[in-house]
Amino acid sequence: MQELVELGARARVCTDCRLSESRTRVVFGVGRHDAQVMMVGEAPGRNEDLQGEPFVGAAGNLLNRLLAEVGMQREDVYIANVLKCRPPNNRDPRPDEIAACKGYLSRQLDLVDPPVVMTLGNFATQLLLRTTTGISRMRGRSYKWWRDKILIPTFHPAAALRGGDRVTDQIREDLALMRSVLDSLDTGKGVEAEPEQLGLF
Repeated sequence: MQELVELGARARVCTDCRLSESRTRVVFGVGRHDAQVMMVGEAPGRNEDLQGEPFVGAAGNLLNRLLAEVGMQREDVYIANVLKCRPPNNRDPRPDEIAACKGYLSRQLDLVDPPVVMTLGNFATQLLLRTTTGISRMRGRSYKWWRDKILIPTFHPAAALRGGDRVTDQIREDLALMRSVLDSLDTGKGVEAEPEQLGLF
C-alpha cells in the first residue's frame, strides 16, 4: 500500500522528539499491508535499532516460533511498536515521546485496518486499552476495541525469555485465542469479548 510506504518514509526522517538524536535507525513496522493481525509492542530495543526492524533477535525468534505453532508466519502479520525509535538504555517511553509518535501508530492501524490487534507487553496494553491494570490480569481475554477491532493482550516475548516456560505457555495460550478469534471472524460467527474500549490512546 503506497500510503503506508509514504508514511514509513516520513517516519524515517522524523525529528519530532529527542529520540531522533540518539537512534541508529527508525523502526517503523514490517509485514503484510493487509494483515488480519497487527502486533504492537512498546519500543525498539538494541537489535531493532541496529537493524531497523521490530522484534528481531531472541525475542523475535521466540515470537516467530510461537506464531508457527498456530499455523502463522511472521510474514502473515503486521508488527509495529508504539515508539519508532529506541529510548536510551531501553527505558520506558515518556509522555512527550508518545505524543510525538502516536500519530504514526494511529495511521498504521488505520491503513492496515486489521480486525485483530495484539498488544505485546504491559506498556502497549495499558496505553491502547487506557488502563492501569497490569498485563498479568489483562491477558487471556479479548476486548472489543477501536473501530470494531478485537484487541488481545499478551506478554512481551522478552518477558518469556526472562520468565521461563510459564510465561511462554501463557503467550502460547493468547496466540491460540487470537487464532480462534480469527477463525470465528472468517466463518461469520460472533466473537465473545469484554466490554468495548472506546478510542485510540
